[in-house]
Amino acid sequence: MNSIERLFIDKEQAIKRMNSLGKDRTPFFFLTDFGTERCLVEKTDDLPASELQFVFPEHSHISRQKPDEMPGKIEWETYPESFDTYKKSFDKVRSNILAGNSFLTNLTCATPVRTNMSLEQIFSFAEARYKLWLKDRFTVFSPETFVRIHDGLIYSYPMKGTIDAGIPDARERLINDVKERAEHATITDLIRNDLSQSATEVTVTRFMYLEKLTTNRGALWQMSSEIRGRLASDYRQLLGDIIFRMLPAGSISGAPKKKTVDIIHQAENYNRGFYTGVMGYFDGDNLDSAVLIRFIEQDGKGRMIFKSGGGITFQSKVRSEYEEMKQKVYVPIY
Repeated sequence: MNSIERLFIDKEQAIKRMNSLGKDRTPFFFLTDFGTERCLVEKTDDLPASELQFVFPEHSHISRQKPDEMPGKIEWETYPESFDTYKKSFDKVRSNILAGNSFLTNLTCATPVRTNMSLEQIFSFAEARYKLWLKDRFTVFSPETFVRIHDGLIYSYPMKGTIDAGIPDARERLINDVKERAEHATITDLIRNDLSQSATEVTVTRFMYLEKLTTNRGALWQMSSEIRGRLASDYRQLLGDIIFRMLPAGSISGAPKKKTVDIIHQAENYNRGFYTGVMGYFDGDNLDSAVLIRFIEQDGKGRMIFKSGGGITFQSKVRSEYEEMKQKVYVPIY
């Protein structure tokens, strides 16, 4: 067993530990899986960089040992599930939506990939806002913030809607796409409600802005919004409660959240594990966190599996959702 495995705790222990460290203004890193069943909350000095490394915009915990150089030519082959297999999962989701059980469900898949890069190489050389590497387990290169807490204000940036930037008039197509706009508005409203559980004065401060992501397979436009609320003055001693109250993240589950998570378990053909979980870092004053998307896992036989997906609404077309799921199987190395 890796020494890092011994550090995992359950949800209740994680909440208490985050509250305690937050109250003392002690910096810490935290990690939880999609189901909030396996959690880690540790002071950075107690995390072995030989087993776990992370990068945030303002904080990092990386090994001093240089990673192996990248291969001269990157090999990247994907083996997505068949359209028929995907359609079976899609139809389960769609029937629940038509029955009124959900109005947005995030459906994801596991895609085997073959590459000449290791998890650590991908972690080291990928360009992303947030990165995480867990030895022999997985690496993440996520563009998506979960929440940020700064000077008593809490911010969230739900990310919903992508398009190939190479398509003519791609920006305008994405902004004016009825299905994408509806999906984005739904998630923004869900996250606004999530923030309202812990904050007052919750406001959407930026709505549907676009950012360009560069990948090994070309550029994508990604649509996000910004939501802001004000926390009580004692928020640091409640960090665990604040974070776990909002889990799982709305952008990778759906609405209404509890019933939609049940639908996800029925429809998906695999266990998400840490994919679509959350990681974060508290520096003693402020907190930053990320949703674990853009995720490559290594199984017990050394095979690589990329997990990806997208939001399904009553307007969704199965073929375009299947293509979007495949489009997201990339690494941001170029």
